[in-house]
Amino acid sequence: MSRRTGFTGSALIRLLARLADIEVPEPKQAFADRLSQWLGWTDAISLSAALNGGLAASSSGARAAGNPEARECERVRTAIANAIAEDMHSASRDNTTDFAAYRRRYHARQQAMQTSIGPLRGRLRSTLATRSPDMARLAAVDVVMEQVLSAQEHRLLGSIPAMLEKHFKRLGQADANVVDPEAEPGAWLPVFRKDMHDVLLAELEIRFQPVEGLLEALRAS
Repeated sequence: MSRRTGFTGSALIRLLARLADIEVPEPKQAFADRLSQWLGWTDAISLSAALNGGLAASSSGARAAGNPEARECERVRTAIANAIAEDMHSASRDNTTDFAAYRRRYHARQQAMQTSIGPLRGRLRSTLATRSPDMARLAAVDVVMEQVLSAQEHRLLGSIPAMLEKHFKRLGQADANVVDPEAEPGAWLPVFRKDMHDVLLAELEIRFQPVEGLLEALRAS
């Protein structure tokens, strides 16, 4: 009987749980309680200062026609998604059964996401800070939250390749156990590449959530 029931959380968590065939339990603590465990004293002081003060804001509410911020966000997201698809297509030509090659590809895509999304988030904050004192305060809070959560994000997302390696080995072993003289070696690899592609896209959604939040604030400002 499958244990893959009662999935909660993000699409990334649900997908990884499906690949590992495990159940994701309901969180025992509220999000704010779990977040507080990641905040040190200096983090709490910085967050409080941002909430109570914020950045110096100008009153310039000028907005370029056609929402250029939204267009830039979509351009970055599309470019990353296309790069993921192209990388998986390239992997299909290699057709290697050595997971080390896939690990390198995954790490490269993670680095590319970080390199593209980080500066985009900073530019959105800078734009938001010019809209109003309240929006400047929100931008300051996002600076602190990025600093506080970056280490946890790096640790958690950095564990994904190891989870994919276990999935890779399970698929390979299951294929080896099938007695079929007509089966081609590595016939299971397209399944793995599709799963890896989906995991990368789900991670992209996770990494893009702060950007979406800032973009929504810009629309409302």
